[in-house]
Amino acid sequence: EVQLVESGGGLVQAGGSLRLSCAASGFTFDDYAFGWFRQAPGKEREGVSCVASKSGSTYYIDSVEGRFTISRNDAKNTVYLQIDNLEPEDTAVYYCAARLGYPPGHTLDPRRYDYWGQGTQVTVSS
Repeated sequence: EVQLVESGGGLVQAGGSLRLSCAASGFTFDDYAFGWFRQAPGKEREGVSCVASKSGSTYYIDSVEGRFTISRNDAKNTVYLQIDNLEPEDTAVYYCAARLGYPPGHTLDPRRYDYWGQGTQVTVSS
């Protein structure tokens, strides 16, 4: 059974940090690229960052560049999203998603992702 389980969300003050984790099981982790998406109340789901399979190269949307860091630990079948200098606008449910990492290249098109987690809530107070 394929599972993606996010954790690490919570309530933090603006300027604080969180580290989200996504534990994967049920598929060959090394073959998959991963993305982090978020959905704020009343807004569409937005891709914020992704990490490739094999190379581990990363991509960020402009609004999170420099504050978000995505990483993967293939030995632990886990993907992380470090979020620093949190802003109230970062408040959302954060989702981890996986897609087969071929052909190579970054994408945050949710239609390209095969598996999704249940999400973890991040709330930033001002």
